[in-house]
Amino acid sequence: MTLSDQLKLQKIVRHSTDESEHAGIAITDPRFDARLITGIYDRLDTGVWIFDFDEKRIIWANKKALEITGAPNLDELRARDMASDMSHSVDQRLKQYRQDFTQKDVSVSEIWTLYPKGKARVLQVTMSGVVLNDGRMAMLCEARDHHEQQPETLRSAEALMHTTVMISLFTKDGAPLYRNTAARAACVDLETNFYQQFQNPADILHLKERLDKERNARLVALVRTSQGDRWHELTVRPCSDAVTSQPAYLVSEIDVTELHETKERAQYLASHDALTGLSNRTYLTERLSKLLADAATKGLTATLYLVDLDDFKAINDTMGHAAGAALLQLVGNRLKEIAGPQDIVARLGGDEFLICHLEDPEAEGPGWFGKSLLGSFSYQQMIDGHPRSVSLSIGYSHYPEDGRSIDNLIRNADLALYQAKQDSKEKCVRFHDTMRLRRDENLALKKDMERAIEEDEFALYFQPIALTASSETVSAEALIRWLHPEKGLVPPDQFIPLAEDTGLINRIGAWVCRSVAQAQVRFRNRGFDISISMNVSPWQLSDPEFTALMMDLPDLYGCDPTKIILEITENVVLGEIPDALTALNELKIIGYSIVIDDFGTGYSNLAYLYNYPIDGIKIDRMFINDISNGGAIVKLILSLADALGATVVAEGVETVEQRDWLTENGCDRFQGYLYSKPVPEDRFLGFLESQAHIPTK
Repeated sequence: MTLSDQLKLQKIVRHSTDESEHAGIAITDPRFDARLITGIYDRLDTGVWIFDFDEKRIIWANKKALEITGAPNLDELRARDMASDMSHSVDQRLKQYRQDFTQKDVSVSEIWTLYPKGKARVLQVTMSGVVLNDGRMAMLCEARDHHEQQPETLRSAEALMHTTVMISLFTKDGAPLYRNTAARAACVDLETNFYQQFQNPADILHLKERLDKERNARLVALVRTSQGDRWHELTVRPCSDAVTSQPAYLVSEIDVTELHETKERAQYLASHDALTGLSNRTYLTERLSKLLADAATKGLTATLYLVDLDDFKAINDTMGHAAGAALLQLVGNRLKEIAGPQDIVARLGGDEFLICHLEDPEAEGPGWFGKSLLGSFSYQQMIDGHPRSVSLSIGYSHYPEDGRSIDNLIRNADLALYQAKQDSKEKCVRFHDTMRLRRDENLALKKDMERAIEEDEFALYFQPIALTASSETVSAEALIRWLHPEKGLVPPDQFIPLAEDTGLINRIGAWVCRSVAQAQVRFRNRGFDISISMNVSPWQLSDPEFTALMMDLPDLYGCDPTKIILEITENVVLGEIPDALTALNELKIIGYSIVIDDFGTGYSNLAYLYNYPIDGIKIDRMFINDISNGGAIVKLILSLADALGATVVAEGVETVEQRDWLTENGCDRFQGYLYSKPVPEDRFLGFLESQAHIPTK
């Protein structure tokens, strides 16, 4: 043995000496030295070696250890680089052992399987800390052949050692009985009580309640670990300790921190407007229901205000979309500042906001709050570094006088807002019964629509969808227009909502389906074999006649279903529409493509997206308007689409800058006024004929 070896064995010699003092042997006794100790260790039937944590090498071993490892001599064993084939899990275990040995005098026992000369050898290995002469912590290993050599036992022990699942055994009081390697690495301290790891005491109570009722309890909780606070999914099962036969808990844990944080972020994005951070329309209904219930319980009154910016488009056009986005953020922040702690502030979309304000019945009365909102914008606002006058229009309805349901309150506030937008003086208007005349007008419009269906007063307009890189038309969205004999061209936003409310949407939708099929054939006959997309109302998907019609279209008109794209809204994939999945799967089999329209404005559970036969996504224009602020949401949607293997079309592209940004970030298709507004069929054909080449895919 070299002098260096003797020095490195000092700790071992010291331990042996301490034990031998009772027999009258002292370290200074000339009959007792490192060489003698080495000889004693070489006579042991236990393999003993010292492992250097830093060098990842064995620096000393007795003869039995050489036999166990299949090493011809100590020099060969010391030359082995253990780091070369060391797995990440083993490396992490060694780091944890080093930490444990440094903090306290502990030992760890494990079952190891070594493969000297390719033959498995199962060992019971006890590890403890030993300090080298240079002050560094090393690991003393003592190995004996494992007494139980049954294959199942050995394999299970090996699996427990290497699995990343944290498996522990605790007494019913929470005292630790056993932790596998992964569990030891995760715990703050080896003596940590099971219940001490929970950050939220309510989780402990919930767990105990579950265990009282069920055989297994499962929960996700925030726990203290050696890496800080982490989210773990725990499964707890009552059992008996195999050693004492006393009641115990078998606990398995999986670190789900990343998944939990991603879910929380997705839930936040689903319930909040990305630009302003306010609640969005999807989350609004749930919150309003609770607020109105609280108002009734506490004897408070509630007033629902709809707030709309005047001439918002002019600001976008004159100052740019970045200024428009800055204005929306400014308005959102101002509304939050003015609103009370119990109030709800939400962005409904575009430049429309909602506030539900609670107050005592003895307050100033409905409307004062709305007028204070107007007053807060009575002076010029700084928008993107420039002063600008900002005008608001507000319509409001009072609960319960103007409505008791959320739908009625919003509908009535919207009628009031419409009047406020038309009035240049009175910009804060409360709903009153005379506004029901508008509803009467809607009834008249319904009768006109019924006549229009019978007399074929509808027409299809086509908005091109082009490649972002070349502005080459590759497909088109078919949009319905009403050619009213008296009112002229009526846009869909004025009659489609009414059609949905009155049930006429199915008849109008059937007309669109037949017209799109015929248009696809006409385009193909002209040499333009491009795809045409059309909007499908959720109500159509719940109508069996719609599916039957779509199945018959190829035979009726000779159209190619692979060239027809059905655009659906996000509420369809949320499971709100009965039999929607069945209908879409049947249409998919025929050859129709399925695309989610206005993606991002609602909440699409990722599980639903994976379950539905989705071919593409259309990004809503509100997110395209936000590209100037970095386009984080658009990038997220593009990544999601890539994961789904879905195509992407960006809607509402109005500037060259937006198109260029989309090209740079991997969105290769767009539609919007930058390229063309919706046009009649003959003008759309002019687009196609002006192009030298039309891709077929």
